[in-house]
Amino acid sequence: MTPTLATPPRVGRPEVSEYAPFYAGYIARVTEEPLAALEKQAADTAAILRRIPEASAGHRYADGKWTVRDMVGHLADTERIFNYRALRIARGDATPLPGFDENVYANAARANARAWPDLIQDLATVRAASLALFRSFDADAWRRSGTANGATISVRALGHIIVGHERHHLHILQTLYKLPAS
Repeated sequence: MTPTLATPPRVGRPEVSEYAPFYAGYIARVTEEPLAALEKQAADTAAILRRIPEASAGHRYADGKWTVRDMVGHLADTERIFNYRALRIARGDATPLPGFDENVYANAARANARAWPDLIQDLATVRAASLALFRSFDADAWRRSGTANGATISVRALGHIIVGHERHHLHILQTLYKLPAS
Protein backbone atom coordinates (compact mmCIF):
# COMPACT_ATOMS: atom_id res chain seq x y z
CA MET A 1 0.00 0.00 0.00
CA THR A 2 1.27 3.46 -0.88
CA PRO A 3 1.73 5.76 2.10
CA THR A 4 -0.27 8.95 1.70
CA LEU A 5 -0.87 11.95 3.86
CA ALA A 6 -4.23 12.00 5.64
CA THR A 7 -5.03 15.41 4.17
CA PRO A 8 -3.03 16.51 1.14
CA PRO A 9 -1.51 19.96 1.63
CA ARG A 10 -2.83 22.89 -0.37
CA VAL A 11 -0.02 23.49 -2.81
CA GLY A 12 -1.07 26.59 -4.72
CA ARG A 13 0.38 27.93 -7.94
CA PRO A 14 4.13 28.13 -8.37
CA GLU A 15 5.74 31.55 -8.58
CA VAL A 16 7.46 32.43 -11.87
CA SER A 17 10.79 32.11 -10.04
CA GLU A 18 10.06 28.38 -9.53
CA TYR A 19 10.34 27.31 -13.17
CA ALA A 20 11.99 28.18 -16.48
CA PRO A 21 9.97 30.42 -18.83
CA PHE A 22 9.61 27.50 -21.24
CA TYR A 23 7.17 25.85 -18.80
CA ALA A 24 4.86 28.85 -18.39
CA GLY A 25 2.42 27.62 -21.03
CA TYR A 26 2.04 24.24 -19.34
CA ILE A 27 1.55 25.80 -15.92
CA ALA A 28 -1.03 28.24 -17.32
CA ARG A 29 -3.18 25.26 -18.35
CA VAL A 30 -3.60 24.20 -14.69
CA THR A 31 -5.91 26.26 -12.49
CA GLU A 32 -6.75 23.59 -9.91
CA GLU A 33 -4.58 21.96 -7.26
CA PRO A 34 -2.04 19.72 -9.01
CA LEU A 35 -2.76 16.54 -7.04
CA ALA A 36 -6.49 16.75 -7.79
CA ALA A 37 -5.70 17.48 -11.44
CA LEU A 38 -3.32 14.51 -11.66
CA GLU A 39 -6.00 12.22 -10.21
CA LYS A 40 -8.79 13.39 -12.53
CA GLN A 41 -6.57 13.50 -15.59
CA ALA A 42 -5.55 9.85 -15.16
CA ALA A 43 -9.06 8.57 -15.83
CA ASP A 44 -9.89 11.24 -18.42
CA THR A 45 -6.79 10.61 -20.55
CA ALA A 46 -7.19 6.83 -20.45
CA ALA A 47 -10.81 7.20 -21.65
CA ILE A 48 -9.76 9.56 -24.46
CA LEU A 49 -6.96 7.29 -25.64
CA ARG A 50 -9.19 4.18 -25.56
CA ARG A 51 -11.54 5.93 -28.01
CA ILE A 52 -8.73 6.18 -30.57
CA PRO A 53 -8.72 3.02 -32.70
CA GLU A 54 -5.44 1.14 -33.01
CA ALA A 55 -5.54 1.82 -36.77
CA SER A 56 -5.31 5.56 -36.02
CA ALA A 57 -2.48 5.23 -33.47
CA GLY A 58 0.10 5.26 -36.28
CA HIS A 59 -1.30 8.51 -37.76
CA ARG A 60 0.98 11.54 -38.24
CA TYR A 61 -0.59 14.90 -39.03
CA ALA A 62 2.39 15.82 -41.24
CA ASP A 63 5.60 14.27 -42.56
CA GLY A 64 8.30 14.19 -39.93
CA LYS A 65 5.86 14.60 -37.03
CA TRP A 66 5.31 12.04 -34.31
CA THR A 67 2.66 9.38 -34.61
CA VAL A 68 -0.05 9.20 -31.97
CA ARG A 69 1.88 6.25 -30.51
CA ASP A 70 5.04 8.36 -30.36
CA MET A 71 3.14 11.09 -28.53
CA VAL A 72 1.79 8.71 -25.89
CA GLY A 73 5.26 7.22 -25.43
CA HIS A 74 6.59 10.76 -25.07
CA LEU A 75 3.99 11.55 -22.41
CA ALA A 76 5.01 8.48 -20.40
CA ASP A 77 8.76 9.12 -20.73
CA THR A 78 8.45 12.80 -19.87
CA GLU A 79 6.28 12.12 -16.84
CA ARG A 80 8.85 9.58 -15.63
CA ILE A 81 11.59 12.19 -15.93
CA PHE A 82 9.54 14.87 -14.16
CA ASN A 83 8.73 12.37 -11.39
CA TYR A 84 12.41 11.59 -10.94
CA ARG A 85 13.17 15.29 -10.72
CA ALA A 86 10.36 15.78 -8.18
CA LEU A 87 11.60 12.87 -6.07
CA ARG A 88 15.18 14.10 -5.97
CA ILE A 89 14.18 17.68 -5.17
CA ALA A 90 11.51 16.72 -2.62
CA ARG A 91 14.03 14.59 -0.77
CA GLY A 92 16.45 17.51 -0.55
CA ASP A 93 18.98 16.35 -3.13
CA ALA A 94 20.69 19.51 -4.38
CA THR A 95 22.53 17.80 -7.24
CA PRO A 96 21.78 19.63 -10.52
CA LEU A 97 19.79 17.37 -12.82
CA PRO A 98 20.38 17.16 -16.58
CA GLY A 99 17.94 17.98 -19.34
CA PHE A 100 16.89 15.51 -22.03
CA ASP A 101 16.20 15.58 -25.74
CA GLU A 102 12.59 14.49 -26.30
CA ASN A 103 13.26 13.54 -29.92
CA VAL A 104 16.15 11.24 -29.01
CA TYR A 105 13.92 9.54 -26.46
CA ALA A 106 11.02 9.24 -28.91
CA ASN A 107 13.24 7.70 -31.58
CA ALA A 108 14.75 5.19 -29.15
CA ALA A 109 11.41 4.28 -27.55
CA ARG A 110 10.13 2.48 -30.66
CA ALA A 111 6.54 3.25 -29.70
CA ASN A 112 5.34 2.37 -33.20
CA ALA A 113 6.39 -1.24 -32.64
CA ARG A 114 4.20 -1.49 -29.53
CA ALA A 115 0.56 -2.47 -29.31
CA TRP A 116 -1.73 0.51 -28.77
CA PRO A 117 -3.40 -0.92 -25.62
CA ASP A 118 0.07 -1.51 -24.11
CA LEU A 119 1.02 2.14 -24.62
CA ILE A 120 -2.22 3.30 -23.03
CA GLN A 121 -1.58 1.01 -20.06
CA ASP A 122 2.03 2.19 -19.79
CA LEU A 123 0.89 5.80 -19.47
CA ALA A 124 -1.72 4.81 -16.87
CA THR A 125 0.92 2.91 -14.89
CA VAL A 126 3.25 5.90 -14.94
CA ARG A 127 0.42 8.11 -13.70
CA ALA A 128 -0.35 5.68 -10.88
CA ALA A 129 3.30 5.96 -9.82
CA SER A 130 3.10 9.76 -10.09
CA LEU A 131 0.07 9.81 -7.83
CA ALA A 132 1.75 7.61 -5.24
CA LEU A 133 4.81 9.86 -5.27
CA PHE A 134 3.03 13.21 -5.14
CA ARG A 135 0.57 11.99 -2.49
CA SER A 136 3.54 11.24 -0.23
CA PHE A 137 4.80 14.85 -0.26
CA ASP A 138 4.14 17.12 2.68
CA ALA A 139 3.87 20.91 2.30
CA ASP A 140 7.62 21.41 2.73
CA ALA A 141 8.45 18.87 0.01
CA TRP A 142 6.03 20.49 -2.45
CA ARG A 143 7.79 23.85 -2.00
CA ARG A 144 11.37 22.63 -2.33
CA SER A 145 13.31 23.78 -5.37
CA GLY A 146 16.30 22.40 -7.20
CA THR A 147 18.02 22.70 -10.54
CA ALA A 148 17.12 20.78 -13.69
CA ASN A 149 18.36 21.51 -17.19
CA GLY A 150 20.25 24.54 -15.85
CA ALA A 151 17.20 26.24 -14.34
CA THR A 152 15.43 26.43 -10.99
CA ILE A 153 12.39 24.17 -10.66
CA SER A 154 10.15 23.44 -7.68
CA VAL A 155 8.25 20.27 -6.88
CA ARG A 156 4.95 22.12 -7.10
CA ALA A 157 5.93 23.49 -10.51
CA LEU A 158 6.70 19.93 -11.63
CA GLY A 159 3.25 18.78 -10.49
CA HIS A 160 1.66 21.55 -12.53
CA ILE A 161 3.93 20.90 -15.52
CA ILE A 162 3.02 17.19 -15.69
CA VAL A 163 -0.68 18.06 -15.90
CA GLY A 164 -0.20 20.99 -18.29
CA HIS A 165 2.16 19.04 -20.57
CA GLU A 166 -0.42 16.29 -20.99
CA ARG A 167 -3.21 18.83 -21.61
CA HIS A 168 -1.01 20.47 -24.26
CA HIS A 169 -0.53 17.18 -26.11
CA LEU A 170 -4.19 16.18 -25.85
CA HIS A 171 -5.05 19.54 -27.41
CA ILE A 172 -2.64 18.75 -30.25
CA LEU A 173 -4.34 15.37 -30.75
CA GLN A 174 -7.65 17.15 -31.13
CA THR A 175 -6.57 20.09 -33.27
CA LEU A 176 -3.74 18.83 -35.47
CA TYR A 177 -4.33 15.08 -35.52
CA LYS A 178 -8.12 15.58 -35.66
CA LEU A 179 -8.61 12.75 -33.17
CA PRO A 180 -11.07 12.62 -30.29
CA ALA A 181 -9.27 14.25 -27.38
CA SER A 182 -12.17 15.44 -25.26
